[in-house]
Amino acid sequence: MIKKVEIHTDGACSGNPGPGGWAAILTFGTHSKDISGYAPDTTNNRMEMTAVIKGFQTLTEPCQVTLYSDSKLVIQAFNDGWMANWLKTDFKGGKVKNIDLWQDILRAIAPHQVQWVWVKGHRDNPLNNRCDELARKAITDNTIE
Repeated sequence: MIKKVEIHTDGACSGNPGPGGWAAILTFGTHSKDISGYAPDTTNNRMEMTAVIKGFQTLTEPCQVTLYSDSKLVIQAFNDGWMANWLKTDFKGGKVKNIDLWQDILRAIAPHQVQWVWVKGHRDNPLNNRCDELARKAITDNTIE
């Protein structure tokens, strides 16, 4: 039986570019795991994408995953056919940014069945709000003054 996992993700940046943080919360049944990290010089989109990658990389076996993110870029890339088009052109055309991370996402999700769900950020989604707190804390905890 394939496990059903939820992953909530968020990224944050202090300045854009600037120091950034990412976070993911993985839930399986009654189990939950929070992960987060820091990058000294990055963008908000890179942190949003890194949260997705790190969340999937935490999984140790193929799962049925519902990924929740407030990043329209990430969700629309998969739900609106952007990724399919980018793959047809091998990311050519000069409009796709952060190709390295898109490729990392594709590798990370490959063994899984994924449903992509957009959530409105900074609203009434407790796990999205918690991810935002964790991502911002990662920035604060790692800022060199």
